[in-house]
Amino acid sequence: MQRTEFDLSLKNDSSPPAGSSLAVAALWWLCNSNWEKAHDLIDREPGIDLAWIHAFLHRMEGDQANASYWYARSGRQNPGTTIGKELEQLLSYFLG
Repeated sequence: MQRTEFDLSLKNDSSPPAGSSLAVAALWWLCNSNWEKAHDLIDREPGIDLAWIHAFLHRMEGDQANASYWYARSGRQNPGTTIGKELEQLLSYFLG
């Protein structure tokens, strides 16, 4: 899925497009102000990419200790940028 499709879906759909990856679906719910749904999707899923999203979600909620744990699992460090900039990095990474 490309970014333009993702953005259109955010405006027009009530759920992520069919066939979305778990990462894209979690980001879709997050961008639709549903942190809980995004977290529930990835909470017990393996993989370093999903760990990055998991870290970001905990950073957003202000749980820095939990975020640090998930950043370590993802092989990344807290970028030290704004939440908005990191969200853009995530969207660029997962949507190309």
